[in-house]
Order: sequence, then C-alpha cells, then structure tokens
Amino acid sequence: MTEPALFAPLTEPLSDSTTARALAEVALLGVIGGALGTWVVLYSLSYSAESLSHALLPGLVIAALAGWPLLLGGLGGIVVAALAVGLAGRIPAIGRDTAVAVVVTAAVGVGALLALSPDTPPGIQGILFGDILGVTDLDLALAASLAAITLGALRLLHGRLLAVGFDRSSAAAMGASPTIADLALLALLAAAIVVAVQALGNLLLVALLVGPAAAARLVARRAWPMMALATALAVLGGAGGIYLSYYAETAAGASIVLAIVGLYALIAATTGVRLLARRAG
Repeated sequence: MTEPALFAPLTEPLSDSTTARALAEVALLGVIGGALGTWVVLYSLSYSAESLSHALLPGLVIAALAGWPLLLGGLGGIVVAALAVGLAGRIPAIGRDTAVAVVVTAAVGVGALLALSPDTPPGIQGILFGDILGVTDLDLALAASLAAITLGALRLLHGRLLAVGFDRSSAAAMGASPTIADLALLALLAAAIVVAVQALGNLLLVALLVGPAAAARLVARRAWPMMALATALAVLGGAGGIYLSYYAETAAGASIVLAIVGLYALIAATTGVRLLARRAG
C-alpha cells in the first residue's frame, strides 16, 4: 500500500471544504470546552452548564422565527434566564436549586411551544442538534476569539480559581473571592454556550464541556495536566465525530457526542482495570 493510499482516509475529508471547516470549528470549540470544562467539573458546575444551555432555548427559537442571528437570540435567552434564576432564588421558600429547575423547565416548555408555531422555519431542529457542517466565517471567527479570551481569562484567574477550589471558606484570606471566581466562570460558560450552540445545538453542546474534562479527571490530579488532557480529548472526540459522520453518513453533532462518550468509557474502563489490578497486587 502506497503512502498516499495509507493516509487517504485521513486526508480525503479535508478535501471537502464543508468538512474541513467543521473540523476547524470543532477544534476551536474543543480548546474552549477542554480548558473551561476542567473548571466546570472541578467546581461541580455541570448542572449549571446544562441548565444554561437549555434555558436559552426560547431566545433561540424567537431569533429563528424573527430571522435574527441565533447568537443574538442565545445571548438574550441567557440574560433573561439568569435574571429569572436570580429573582426566583431570592424567595426563601423556593431556594436556588429549585429556582434553577423551575426556570429551566419553564424555558424548555416555552421554547417547545414556540417551536410548534406554524411560522417555525423547517430547519428549527438545528437549534436542538446544531449544524456543525454549516459553519460560516463568522462562526469560525467567533470561536477563535472566544478561545483566545477563554484561555487568557483562565490564565489570569488560575491562582484564584485554585485557591477557591481548594478551600472556599478560607480563599478570601488568600485574596481570592469565591463570588468573583464563580461569576467569572459562569460568564465564560455563558459565552461558550452562546457561541457553541450554533454548531452543536441546545441539547448536545454540554457533552463537549463535561465529557472530556470528566474523563481527564480520572487520570490527572493537577489542574494544568487535567486541562491539557481535557483539551486533547475534546479535540480528538470532535474530530473523531466529524470523521465518523463523513464515512458513516450519520448526524455530525450526534457523532461528536458518541465519540466523546466513547473516549470517556474507554478511559473509565482502563482506569478501573488498573485500580483493580493494583488492589489485587
């Protein structure tokens, strides 16, 4: 087998401009998801990430119905959901967790109701499952900008995030405010969701934020190695999903999630076998 033929399965998808752009987009989103997802997992914000992604559904549907950019609808949905959670959480009889559940449930219900409108465009399912194969130059530019901002912000906040994550109760004595750390992470998370939702959809994007970081946590014990491994897994899972979609002719977004879940299962199984071997020895 000649060398070109040997590498043909890897290079052939790159000759298709649509697939090549999808690979570039998923690589950028993988960088964001791996780096930011590490702190989402360490700070136990996985539920918050899922809640935010679901809560912006009405804004996305309204934007689709009105012919506005989905980015604008997602941003509006995030702001309204955050205000609603904040207001509901101030009611002592409700509590923050219940407030989040009520707001998210209501948002999904409103979004689903709007999606059933007779004026709903045929491609409304793209809001739920994304359209990674339909990314534009603007999408790539937004993802690249967000990746740079996310990495820069996490680098500046690294010490504070570590202090708060290690001991929240005494972090203030070390000059690290838990409130600022939480708000900074939530702001970066909201921005990541708004940008990534156009490619991966309202239902699938959380997998990119949580899956690789959860898998990396099984192996790494320090923040920097965990971030590096999570980023590598996110990019690998994203690219693997695109290749799977290309050759198996499956939905791209779902294929990416399947690849990420597969990587997590592989690492979890390998880690479990090693742990059992150590105990047996």
